[in-house]
Amino acid sequence: MSLCATASREADEPLAGTAATARTWLLVEQTGPWGAKALTASHLDPALGRALEAAAKGTGVRVALIRRPGRHADRHHATRHRLFLAHTAPGRSWIRTTTVADPQTALGLDFAALGAGEHGDLWEPYTGEPLVLVCTNGKRDRCCALLGRPLAAELATAGAEVWEVTHIGGHRFAPTLFVLPYGYAYGRSSLSLAADAVAAARHGRIALDHCRGRSTWDRPAQAADLAVRALLGEDRADVLDVVRTDRVPQPTQPQAPTQPDDPAPAHAPAWTVALAHADGRSWRVTVEQRADGAPAPASCGAPLDPPARMAVTAVTPTASADSPALSV
Repeated sequence: MSLCATASREADEPLAGTAATARTWLLVEQTGPWGAKALTASHLDPALGRALEAAAKGTGVRVALIRRPGRHADRHHATRHRLFLAHTAPGRSWIRTTTVADPQTALGLDFAALGAGEHGDLWEPYTGEPLVLVCTNGKRDRCCALLGRPLAAELATAGAEVWEVTHIGGHRFAPTLFVLPYGYAYGRSSLSLAADAVAAARHGRIALDHCRGRSTWDRPAQAADLAVRALLGEDRADVLDVVRTDRVPQPTQPQAPTQPDDPAPAHAPAWTVALAHADGRSWRVTVEQRADGAPAPASCGAPLDPPARMAVTAVTPTASADSPALSV
């Protein structure tokens, strides 16, 4: 069976607008093996995993398990668990951390407040190197283990603050990684690309190469953000913000076919995304969801289907730098 990452690479599937969506991340250290749905299939109490999923639902918080790179002995009784909370909104990103004996304490968190970016001085501020999360869960997709685990090990050897993570979406883009505090994801990574992303985050910037988007936003907005950044050559993490995303209404009646025997054309889902720069400039970006690429599997063993992609069709300036600047 061929690797989904190989098929995606050969199909030249675009990366923009494919990051997992979450404003805030709760990362729970759990050693040992992980199952495909790790929150309920690992040495973490499955009842706790289900409770955390339920508590986070609809709040903008995403829960994932993490562990240090290396061999993962099948130990059932980890004595300490490192926890991280990370909020990724532009100008308001932060990371808080603690170490606990029992991860059940995470159920006492105010998930709604955390999703809104309010930590309430919880735990300790994390002030170390940017956190790098590499997806390595081979039980979910073998590409993540075959390609992600070697990258995580290389980054650890190079001195990065790296953790293996259960799932950040997009197996077919393996090796995939995610850098906090800004929350930009990367696909088809390498040691040099990952090092560039870490170095950029250290200075409040992002690496544009192989970037999938900022998890803060939905996928149309991720694609719009990267399109404006590419247009400007802008790599400062917090100078661009998404003001709003609006779904373009679909016609109530299908468009008439061009020939009597032709099927009526389908209308692709589309959005308009308003973005603002800290210097006062702003843009309206039109994004369409298309499925016109070469067929490829979404994950190993999945059928060949044209992957849905976010296609930016227009970037229109709506204000100049002479406008009052936004605070970031």
